[in-house]
Amino acid sequence: MEFRLLGTVSVDTRRGPLPLGPAKRRSLLAALLLSPNTPVPTHRLTACLWDDEPPSRARSVIQGHVSRLRALLAEGDAEAYGVELLTAGDAYALRLPETLLDAQRFEELLTLAREQRDPADTVLMLGDALALWRGPALGGAFAGPPLQAAAHSLEESRLSAVEQLALAYGRLGEHHRAAAVLRTEAVAHPLRESLSAALMTALYQAGRQSEALDWFHRTRRLLADELGIDPGRELADAYGLILRGDPVPELLVPRAAAEPARPPVPPRPALVPAGAHADLLPRAPRGFHGRGPELAALGRAAAGEAPVCLVTGPAGVGKTALALWWAHRNADAFPDGRLFADLHGFSDTGEPSVTEVLREFLLALGVPPRRIPESAAAAAALFRTLTDRLRLLVVLDNARDSATVRALLPGGADCVTVVTSRHRLEGLIASDAARPVPLGTLDARDGTALLAGVLGEERVLGEPVAARRLAELCGGLPLALRVTAARLAGRPQWTLAHLADELADERGRLAQLAVDDTGVPAALRLTLQHLPGEAAHHFGRLGHHPGTHFDPYTAAALSGTDPPAAARALERLGAAHLVTETAPGRWELHDLVRLYARDLDPASGPQALTGVLDHYIATALAAAETAQPGGEPCFALPADFQRPSAVRDFADRAEAMGWLAAERDDLARAVTAARAAGLDDRAWRIILLQWPQVVWRSRDNWVPLLSTALECAQAVADPYAESRVRTLLGWVLSEEGRLADALTLLEPSPDLARRTGDRLGEATALINLAVVQSAQGDLDAALTHCARAATLAHEEGNPHTEMLALLHLSRTHLASGAPEQALRVARTALDLGPEHEEAARTSLLHTVCGEAHLALGDEPEALRLLERAADEAESTGYDEGAVRALEALLRVSGRADHRKRHEAAVRRLAAEES
Repeated sequence: MEFRLLGTVSVDTRRGPLPLGPAKRRSLLAALLLSPNTPVPTHRLTACLWDDEPPSRARSVIQGHVSRLRALLAEGDAEAYGVELLTAGDAYALRLPETLLDAQRFEELLTLAREQRDPADTVLMLGDALALWRGPALGGAFAGPPLQAAAHSLEESRLSAVEQLALAYGRLGEHHRAAAVLRTEAVAHPLRESLSAALMTALYQAGRQSEALDWFHRTRRLLADELGIDPGRELADAYGLILRGDPVPELLVPRAAAEPARPPVPPRPALVPAGAHADLLPRAPRGFHGRGPELAALGRAAAGEAPVCLVTGPAGVGKTALALWWAHRNADAFPDGRLFADLHGFSDTGEPSVTEVLREFLLALGVPPRRIPESAAAAAALFRTLTDRLRLLVVLDNARDSATVRALLPGGADCVTVVTSRHRLEGLIASDAARPVPLGTLDARDGTALLAGVLGEERVLGEPVAARRLAELCGGLPLALRVTAARLAGRPQWTLAHLADELADERGRLAQLAVDDTGVPAALRLTLQHLPGEAAHHFGRLGHHPGTHFDPYTAAALSGTDPPAAARALERLGAAHLVTETAPGRWELHDLVRLYARDLDPASGPQALTGVLDHYIATALAAAETAQPGGEPCFALPADFQRPSAVRDFADRAEAMGWLAAERDDLARAVTAARAAGLDDRAWRIILLQWPQVVWRSRDNWVPLLSTALECAQAVADPYAESRVRTLLGWVLSEEGRLADALTLLEPSPDLARRTGDRLGEATALINLAVVQSAQGDLDAALTHCARAATLAHEEGNPHTEMLALLHLSRTHLASGAPEQALRVARTALDLGPEHEEAARTSLLHTVCGEAHLALGDEPEALRLLERAADEAESTGYDEGAVRALEALLRVSGRADHRKRHEAAVRRLAAEES
């Protein structure tokens, strides 16, 4: 249950919003919520419901509304949340935990934000506070004088929070973001001088001096026309500072690096929105049998306060199946959702980092990507705070150590965590009172029931002794039993006794294999012996795959075959339960099966790894070329490159980008395997070829991977590779606002490219370097580098890169106060196109032209060009360009349709980034 004042007055429940009815009832509720847990006299309620002489029966009307509110709250299970509407003499009080009130959480977040020393934490908390607003405060209520005053006070708090958010962005050096935040509010509140002064300062710091001055004159005219007054001191001081080119006061610059630091206070965001339900749980296992005592023990362990349930046992014993079966049977106990993570603690493909797991959890709980902290400690604190008042199930599968689990525990007393592990994790028992649920092998009866579930009861009842013997020979391990049952199901002419005899003969010999449980290798070995040689060959090579999943193209690269042959082999392996198809054309290996497969042919490992690495290079190259035709970078393939027999074809940009996103984790694992094998020449190529995804999602934590690419390039002493990687990494750093780091990375890049004759690489490096220099105020250097980049691209006959260079050159001219030159350069760039793939860039160029005409005083032509730029951007789905063009239009037109389109584009952009 959640009570809302920051927007339409409402009460949200799990069944949906309560039907509050007429405005006066909402006014009554609002008046009670503005003084929670405090008696509100009838005369104050009367003043809220009527702004003139109240009717003679006002008291009866109020009593009627109170009675109806009580009934509505009861329907919404108010008692379960500690909510009660009380009568106290001639007053009424709404008793509730104040955490259920959005206005209270808003004020709490503002208080926490003011306590932070790190501006990044301040941004996070203020963003969460402002996200609580869903429209003007106290919407839908009758606006009596007391409620009007309360709504005004809440709005003042919101605007103050906006100004604080802009200040925090300024301390981070993200002045463009500060300006974007302030501009929206300054347009809505044109006479609020503090907003206009802050916006002018942010624009000035962002290198947009002309826009800042334009905003001053716009505000000055409004003050004169509407109020007949001159600008106040705050606005005048900002104007004078910009005219003089003075540095910004200390209040808006980052604190000195030498200032003693203290750990940031963990953010405390709002709860998951009412009705939200996070569910990452895989489907329930099929054919689950037995485990009655263990299920009961798990239920008892989960009944305590904030319990951690620890399911332990040997590999293949069915720990995951037990946890998932129990989770699905008890879904109703966790109305806020169920989270699941496979920690791969016993996998040779590598464990996901704690930050990666927390990121998936936080995304599932509704946290936008840009609000997720980068550090594991901060992300864990955010997760604990977010789950503090939830009833949530967290399943952590295949945990290797206690420390990893501790970082992923939720914070709520009503949350349950189920951990599965091959280790006892005694440290978790000691530190977090984890309750062990040991899982042994299936007894013969349950093992026989599992066989009957696959083979049918009639076949098992026909040979009860042999069925029991098979269950015993499989060691009671569900994995071994399922593989054995699959072999029998495909051979109805076989007797159970025959297979039992065969399994018994092999058991001793296979016990020496380096696998934990002899039952599993015996079953796998016998299954493999009855497969065609082609399937067995593919199976052995799949064990050398560095990733977690594969398709026929990947399997073919590992095996040195072609995709059709690999697809046939995968179908046979899937029928034998040696691989699992998790989605159409997407397969996985169980951890134990992977180890077994790898040991079948260890000598083929290097060849299989090189094959799959080169498959990734070829496929990523095809994806990059489809996603961005004519884009950069391209490179020569390694001298010993093993060209795959076939490379996947991508129909369009969406499909190519989808593949790059889906394969991101496995590409990272491939890079790790390549580095371990000394194949750095493959590693940097695999990373660099993800550049369309990097550009599209520049703030999605690419820095660590690109830093690895830089290390690889330097390890093989390849200046071409080093230049390309520096150029891309520097651009990502600049997008993250780390301008000093970006400059350090980018400065050597043009020279490295020049030494290798990579003229287009040099041009791209110069453009990215110029972007950073312009952001830091070094406009002369930025102009020089953009001009040089345009010349190089023109001489190489590459209009794509030339157009990009001219775009930034024109922007820099505009920022430096030279609109004539900006207009000339932008027109030159437009003459190079427009090709279809340059539609977004054309929109940006028309925006620059429009802004240049504004600076030159030609308002009609400016409006025409900006309107065209907005239309182009909207027609191609380029929301960032639409926002920029419409912002420029709003500076001069103020038309309602422009404002509406701008707001729609901002909403689309925010949804895309989240």
